[in-house]
Amino acid sequence: MSDDDDKTPAQYASPPCFMHELDPAYRQPLSDWDDVRRWRKAERERLIAARLAISAEVRTAMAGRIAEGLDAAIGNVAGKIISLYWPFRGEPDLRGWMESVNERGGRTALPIVIDKGQPLVFRAYRHGDRLERGVWNIPIPAEGDPVVPDIVISPIVGIDPEKYRLGYGGGFFDRTLAALPRKPLVIGIGYELQRIPTIYPQPHDIPMDAVVTEIANPG
Repeated sequence: MSDDDDKTPAQYASPPCFMHELDPAYRQPLSDWDDVRRWRKAERERLIAARLAISAEVRTAMAGRIAEGLDAAIGNVAGKIISLYWPFRGEPDLRGWMESVNERGGRTALPIVIDKGQPLVFRAYRHGDRLERGVWNIPIPAEGDPVVPDIVISPIVGIDPEKYRLGYGGGFFDRTLAALPRKPLVIGIGYELQRIPTIYPQPHDIPMDAVVTEIANPG
């Protein structure tokens, strides 16, 4: 996953390129990390603005189709611990699907930011549990056991054909996956409009195992 714009990537042998000169479909590796970081920042802002421009009604319908796609990708949820997220800045709202996971015998959790530069912690949560405000005022479970998820549902800002995720730039998910005692199934969640030709992946970026959008076809 590509939340991390703070790490310094390996250098490439090709000459430096300047992002303002590039065609959007350009896919060659870049030698200048500053260019990649500037491009990611601008693309992040563009994609979030596009996501927020979708009406609430349309986003609700899209979230329903994404939930169907998740059921197809995961299958039987009974006995599985699934980490989701609290929707933020136009992300698909899957809280209803989260409730259904618990009703079908699964367990759900939410990620918690402990500190900058540290892995996330996952804490068990289901509808009705007490919440408090976390980083960016996003609700997090006030109590609950720490858990290791079998499946991580990760919202995307952008996604490329190799399933590399453009996130918010903090690096939390990359660090978290690297720190977990076992690798979960990682599913990126977003809208079709968030598909882009490349995120210019770097050595620290970790691709998703699958991506689900409102098209509802996991892949």
